[in-house]
Amino acid sequence: MSSPGSTPNRQLAVLAVGVVLAMSPWFSTSAVLPQLVERWSISSFESSMLVITVQLGFVAGAVVSALAGLAERYPPRLLLFGGALSAATANALVVVFDSLSSALMLRSLTGAALAFVYPAAMKAMSAWFTRGRGLALGVMVGALTIGSAMPHAVNLSGGLDWRFVLLGVSAMTIGGGSVVLGFAEAGPHVAASAPFDPGRVASVVRIREFRLATVGYFGHMWELYAMWAWIPVFAADVFGGAGAGASAFAFSVIAIGAAGSVHAGLVSDRVSRATAARRALAVSGAMAVVVGFLVDAPWPIVLIAALVWGYAVVADSAQFSTLVTEAVPSDCVGTALTLQLASGFVLSVATIFLVPIIRDAAGWGVAMMMLAPGPAVGVWAMRSLEHPRSLRGQTPT
Repeated sequence: MSSPGSTPNRQLAVLAVGVVLAMSPWFSTSAVLPQLVERWSISSFESSMLVITVQLGFVAGAVVSALAGLAERYPPRLLLFGGALSAATANALVVVFDSLSSALMLRSLTGAALAFVYPAAMKAMSAWFTRGRGLALGVMVGALTIGSAMPHAVNLSGGLDWRFVLLGVSAMTIGGGSVVLGFAEAGPHVAASAPFDPGRVASVVRIREFRLATVGYFGHMWELYAMWAWIPVFAADVFGGAGAGASAFAFSVIAIGAAGSVHAGLVSDRVSRATAARRALAVSGAMAVVVGFLVDAPWPIVLIAALVWGYAVVADSAQFSTLVTEAVPSDCVGTALTLQLASGFVLSVATIFLVPIIRDAAGWGVAMMMLAPGPAVGVWAMRSLEHPRSLRGQTPT
């Protein structure tokens, strides 16, 4: 039960603060990658794996949670706290074991634990908002975005020892979980979520709107996590080495996506989900073509272009899941969302892996431009959803 003083906006603020802090381990090793490369003598492939294992761990955690129906068995605040505590522990143990092999295993566990954080926060938010949900979703994605940037904020000095960065991130993660555990309350619109049912996959895939929304999501994921993962390394090349300037650059470029997410949420409420996503995809795809070729330009010019990219690259994120929930029958929602999420995160592994390889072979311009086809395909899918024919509901046959 919610207390008399609780309001949707107050609870949204609690959940947003919790997500900012609790999701911070995602890119914790990326923030200190130059130190880890030197300490562990790791290659570009191994650097990629430090991010890829988080992606795959998140998929595994999400699928296990969906199959076990944990969202129906436990309150969101308890799931979020448990996930945050587990993620913080796995992240801190990287410092204890201090080796690449251990770090890879622990990073996968970190990703699996984070699969209990963000989805739980989104479910808790949905229990407070029936109107204005587009804006609320934008705020939550914005919180995720700032959380992803937080390790770079911890490392703004540019010379902080990697152990202190990782331990500081773990402390923030526990703090985020504690905020939600202590102050989040059940909303008045709690509803049972349809669980993941492998038997419904074929029915879901036959729905045109689901296919288009998922193609748009794939285009988004082709770009997003590779951009977030490698923008700190790009920044180091812009500034001639890792340091305070590169850390501030990376934090700003990732964190500004929070403003883009809120803006897209407002557009989605006022116009349509597909239009909000299409506009963001068009801008981010254009900037993917441009930014990498500016690596040798004066840093203020590079920063301005990269900020535009960071603003748009995540702005469309919330719209794809919302489009799916609006397109499929209520008893297929859990199956559709799990299928979309798992497939999208697995797809992101490809570009996270490819960017440093292409950069070494052909430079940053070509490596970043390789991300642009994803948004281009996403624009096509969203434009198709905006077509009047997409407004006629289709049901599984």
